[in-house]
Amino acid sequence: MKYIGMPAGMWLLFKKSFEEKLTSVLGYDKSTAKAIAEKAKPKYKEIITKLPAFEKEDRFKMNIVNCAMLAAFILNMDEKPGVEDLTEYYAKAIMTKPMIWFCKMGGKAKFSKKDITDMKKTAALKAADRNEYSWNMDFYAYEAGSGYEARFTKCGICTLMKELGIYELTPALCHLDYTMTDAGGTAEFVREYTLASGGPYCDCGYKKKV
Repeated sequence: MKYIGMPAGMWLLFKKSFEEKLTSVLGYDKSTAKAIAEKAKPKYKEIITKLPAFEKEDRFKMNIVNCAMLAAFILNMDEKPGVEDLTEYYAKAIMTKPMIWFCKMGGKAKFSKKDITDMKKTAALKAADRNEYSWNMDFYAYEAGSGYEARFTKCGICTLMKELGIYELTPALCHLDYTMTDAGGTAEFVREYTLASGGPYCDCGYKKKV
């Protein structure tokens, strides 16, 4: 994957927040946080450029880019944080004002005809059959139009985190589904399993708020 377009833009959008939350959430002093961020950028570029190009129709490119950014910071920390601390760090670092706006716009479109059509197209694409850093998903509609479940059997984040030697921290990324759905405001997120926690699949359920 080339370090132009989305990957470069995502670094510009989130770098400051990722650096600041090293101090406010993980307790690093400002000079150490700055040093971690400076080392994280070349690591992020390295991770990105080793990833294959994503298909144009693949909607999960942003997911793997975000994972690469978080991993670049983790790999330059003095010591790995625990899952609980990393969950808080990642959620607060990623939920900037632009991201909250993005989630709200997504929430307004949730369950629309276009949203359902796009989810079905994603399920049919099975991108992870050709790109191990992408996702395979099945789509299940709930009864009476009350929502749907996206069920993932292959996960690009799991693949990348294993490759980077920090797979045990993957649940911190999984939890962002709850945070982003809450910010959207129109759905309740429900889940029973994740692949990262040893489940048979990752179920991402979205129930319409009444």
